[in-house]
Amino acid sequence: MGPPPKGLSRRKAMLLGAGALAAPRIAGAQGGTAPRYPDRAIRLIIPWTPGSSSDVQLRNLADLASRALGQTVVAENRAGAGGTLHAVTLAREARPDGYTIGQMHLSVVRRPYLVRAPQWDATTDFTHIIGLTGWLYGVAVKADSPFRTFQDMIAHARANPGKLSFATSGIATTNHLAMEDIAARERVEFTHVPFRGSSEGVTAVLSGNVDMIADSSTWAPQVEAGGMRALCVWTEERVARFPTVPTLKELGYDMVVTSPYGISGPARMDPGVVRVLHDTLKAGLMSPENTRVRGQFDMPLAYLDTEQYQDFILRRAAYEREIVTRLGIRMDG
Repeated sequence: MGPPPKGLSRRKAMLLGAGALAAPRIAGAQGGTAPRYPDRAIRLIIPWTPGSSSDVQLRNLADLASRALGQTVVAENRAGAGGTLHAVTLAREARPDGYTIGQMHLSVVRRPYLVRAPQWDATTDFTHIIGLTGWLYGVAVKADSPFRTFQDMIAHARANPGKLSFATSGIATTNHLAMEDIAARERVEFTHVPFRGSSEGVTAVLSGNVDMIADSSTWAPQVEAGGMRALCVWTEERVARFPTVPTLKELGYDMVVTSPYGISGPARMDPGVVRVLHDTLKAGLMSPENTRVRGQFDMPLAYLDTEQYQDFILRRAAYEREIVTRLGIRMDG
């Protein structure tokens, strides 16, 4: 391919070229009109347990998209492997026809750098459709915990190496790595207890089996009800719902952790289909209904269009490689 015309970047020229190559598929082999998309149900895979903040947000989005498209968007929970169990389905098994899509989050981007034999590459094996939102992360303990503050917990951990346990939604998730980063900075040692989803972690803390949870805001209703106490939040600024709870930055850690996520599908999806999905999901994301759901969990808006989201994944993959290498975390020895 020769140099792009003046004023057109090579990247945009490549994207336009990919669209032109896809055009015959849109038109159909005989030049006739292709079937309307969608003409049957779409599967949206949610890689977490029911009731988690992302499950509630994505199910609402699926309902809104169903109404807009005139076809059912079926939300399917496939929890496990730290929220990456569905990635092989999207990258290796599903057809790139727009009828199987799923949540794309940072653990999917990160996992190839944690194992010796990666099963996918987030920069090449998916079609990234839209960036949506992120999580409110924080650390919470049972209401009768002796730890009144995050500093109390750190002091106890320093005096009792490995005795304090924390729950997360899986090994090498964003929240797990953030806690390992904090432990490395403080020179303390925690015991990590991974679960399939944050709701299971909340149950473990309330039952006294785990000392604290470091995860998305599934713990928030328990804090509001008085069953748990939040020690910190990981947002840029304090959360309006919990005005007395400090941020990590206020505690002296230069860290903001919201782990933005979006929706992706198999590689080589038709640009026209991607456009339909993007536009429908964006309308749902910005709707009053989904805005209320996100507000329920204090989930920050992190909308990115298709090209912006593709660029974000490329940049984030480089960052994830660096942090995994720096912390020396492996999942297979």
